[in-house]
Amino acid sequence: MARASFVPSAQQGFTLIELLVALMIFAMLAAAGVLLLGNSVSAQAQIKARLDDMAAVQRAGGALAGDLGQAVPRITRTEAGTLAPAFWAHDDGEGRPVMQFVRGGWDNLGDLPRPSLQKVEYWVRQGRLERRSYAQLDGAAGDDPAALLDHVEAVVLRFRDAQGKWREEWTPSQPDLMPRAVEMTVTRTGEPPVTLGFLVAPGPPEKPEGAPGA
Repeated sequence: MARASFVPSAQQGFTLIELLVALMIFAMLAAAGVLLLGNSVSAQAQIKARLDDMAAVQRAGGALAGDLGQAVPRITRTEAGTLAPAFWAHDDGEGRPVMQFVRGGWDNLGDLPRPSLQKVEYWVRQGRLERRSYAQLDGAAGDDPAALLDHVEAVVLRFRDAQGKWREEWTPSQPDLMPRAVEMTVTRTGEPPVTLGFLVAPGPPEKPEGAPGA
């Protein structure tokens, strides 16, 4: 009786070691794909946050440029009835606005009984740069402030006078005197300082000392 011979077949399948190696390679590829996807989502979130932050800075700069570009030399009265210069600025903390002035060009689409001039203030309070406006120029209470920037640690202002010199403080010799330009450096949490420059609408000329009305 003839003995049957055994010939190994190529269709016997994988061995256990080969299967474990294949599973390990698949797991490594899957982990790398998950890591790559996670990094991509994180990068997209960071880019979106950065773009939103840049847009907020641009909106704040646009509001400041629009206000300062239409500033007018109008002396006003505070809620207490005292006179306030046409343009004044302070660095006294959160208790006072960093800048106050009057701007023109206030649209009155509803034909309300109010002037076309608007008194505006800029504050730094509780880590925010805020804009506050007044419905009336003299003796009125201010409206609720609108937040322009968050996470603000400090705001430093400089002022360019008619002679082209930059001043750290604005202490004019006459109450209706306006700076020619304003430079604002904003420091925010986790961000490098941003310096913004704004032109101010022309005001009255500075009167020499000793001249009538100076």
